[in-house]
Amino acid sequence: MLLPYLKEHTIEAGCDEAGRGCLAGPVFAAAVILPEDFQNELLNDSKKLTEKRRYELRPIIEAEAIAWAVGVVSAKEIDKINILNASFLAMHRAIETLQVKPEHLIIDGNRFKPYEGIPHQCVVKGDGKYMSIAAASILAKTYRDDYMNKIASDYPAYHWAKNKGYPTKDHRKAIEEFGATEHHRMSFTLIDPQLKFDFGE
Repeated sequence: MLLPYLKEHTIEAGCDEAGRGCLAGPVFAAAVILPEDFQNELLNDSKKLTEKRRYELRPIIEAEAIAWAVGVVSAKEIDKINILNASFLAMHRAIETLQVKPEHLIIDGNRFKPYEGIPHQCVVKGDGKYMSIAAASILAKTYRDDYMNKIASDYPAYHWAKNKGYPTKDHRKAIEEFGATEHHRMSFTLIDPQLKFDFGE
């Protein structure tokens, strides 16, 4: 079972993002404040859960959390400010829209840009250690997947329903064949450099 909190008797929000390594689509982040006595043995880092399990846990998290929110930063914004800053901004947007103001933040990863003077602590692999970060990872991932599934039907060639915008072989091949769309991050290396060279015999 994951740990319920880092700081006892504190309104603590766990934060995580999804889609940082994708070639297309926004980066999503979530912030979740759970009750100190929250318990769920199935809760874990979203990457360790099946898609079915993530979607089963989402309504439980939303119903039982003291507060939760999701923040989004578009592909165009990512291109302007870079993916690291976009990840911070998505988390800031999520924290900003929480119905309850947190007194402390725990952030998945090793870097964060302070938000409005709220003390924070970065936790490497925090989504596998703390419940609120794991909950945030599930919300960020499922809401991003919903978005990618929605736009996938408009661009079937890119197989977004399957790859969710991640740099799979099929996805890179489609970009090479059909070019980039409005949803692609133009600041990323969209085509595998190895595909560009044909040395012949």
